[in-house]
Amino acid sequence: MRLFESRPGDDGLPGPERALAVLALVTGTLMAVVDTTMINLALPTIAADLDVPASRAVWITNLFQVVCAAFLLVFAGISELVTRRRLYLFGIGIFVAASLGAALSRNLETLLVFRACQGLGAAATLSIGPSLYRAIFPSRLLGSALGLSALVVAGGYAAGPTLSGVILSFADWPWLFALNVPLGMCSFWLASRALPREKPRKGSFDVAGALLSMVMLASLFIAMDAVGHAVPIWQSAGWALLAVLACGGFIIRQRRAPYPLLPLSVFSEMRFTLAVSASGLAFIGQGLTFVALSFFYQEQMGFTPLETAWLFTPWPLAIMLVGPIAGRLADRINPSVLSSTGLGLLIVGLIALALVDESTGVAGSLWRTALCGIGFGLFQPPNNREMMGSLPLERSSNVSGVMSTTRTVGQSFGVAIVGAALALGWPVQVTLWLGAATTLLALLASVARMPLARRALHARRASSAGH
Repeated sequence: MRLFESRPGDDGLPGPERALAVLALVTGTLMAVVDTTMINLALPTIAADLDVPASRAVWITNLFQVVCAAFLLVFAGISELVTRRRLYLFGIGIFVAASLGAALSRNLETLLVFRACQGLGAAATLSIGPSLYRAIFPSRLLGSALGLSALVVAGGYAAGPTLSGVILSFADWPWLFALNVPLGMCSFWLASRALPREKPRKGSFDVAGALLSMVMLASLFIAMDAVGHAVPIWQSAGWALLAVLACGGFIIRQRRAPYPLLPLSVFSEMRFTLAVSASGLAFIGQGLTFVALSFFYQEQMGFTPLETAWLFTPWPLAIMLVGPIAGRLADRINPSVLSSTGLGLLIVGLIALALVDESTGVAGSLWRTALCGIGFGLFQPPNNREMMGSLPLERSSNVSGVMSTTRTVGQSFGVAIVGAALALGWPVQVTLWLGAATTLLALLASVARMPLARRALHARRASSAGH
């Protein structure tokens, strides 16, 4: 394969070592993504078996997400001190041990403890995943590598619900967690052998920045999750205020710290800042759409949860098909043109979904969802290439942490919008129009960086010709 061919002057790992390292990342990423989607579908089953109300069972998902979100930036910073290889191994080890503990849990409290540990392990691996792709692959193949990453994530999202339904049809829910153990052990073994070794950075760790980051992201996530639930408004506002205060303290700390957790200078590169903005807004649209359609398909069109999962399948399948192609093209042509085209298709798909009614039928829903997947698949790998390629190699860990945090916060904010809309009694279709509006803002950010990306592409070609 082209991805694993070596050329003179290539940075990254040699071809054969590259293949093993990628396999380690693929198995680890699949484990985390499939686990999340499987457990979401299994929540009613787990709640019934543990004899707990649904309002408490949702914390099986929420706690995982809160812990994961809170530690993304922290682990991205820690990776510079302990190396990404060691942090990845730590994350896989914690995730596997916690999965075994979750499989053996017989009450909600114990299960929640191990879900929090799973969130910790997932944060360690996901925070540095994109930067490891940059360390493994030569710069000339960065877009193709990130396209492969998008394929793996989309494949996990597509397979998770179906796999969960199949397992629960003949086995109990603990087997959903037990499945992670052999897959995680395989990923750990591969990572220990193949991930690149590097020298740790010397210097101190920004402890104050890390604490402020955790408070900021955790309180923001809790505030967004509280929106639309039967929670007093002052509680949601209190968490939001805490997030704002922690954000202000975090910014002040990053300007003064000798070794900041997230150097704010990275945002002076407008290609990076605009790509991050486009990513966050697009993920709001995607997260919003997934939740809104779940309610629409089940409550208004009468589909079962498993049938609803099948109706979503064209979205990740389209990303699996289009993402690698878009990533490969991003190595050759202006990535912002590809991203902007993808966002345009995504907007058309979201508008088409907003026009769905009870008379549309399955086929009408499927092509609309597939169009959204094609658009998102065309957008994400080139946009990720812009984020990762717009800054120096030594900032890869910081970029990776920002990418993961942007994705997590964007999706969570989309869910919060749906919760607020439902609490206010708005029709589900209104939230889909809001998703199209946020995606339009993402398109504007993407178009704004086209001249910058074009100049960067010309510079890259000139550098390649010089070599």
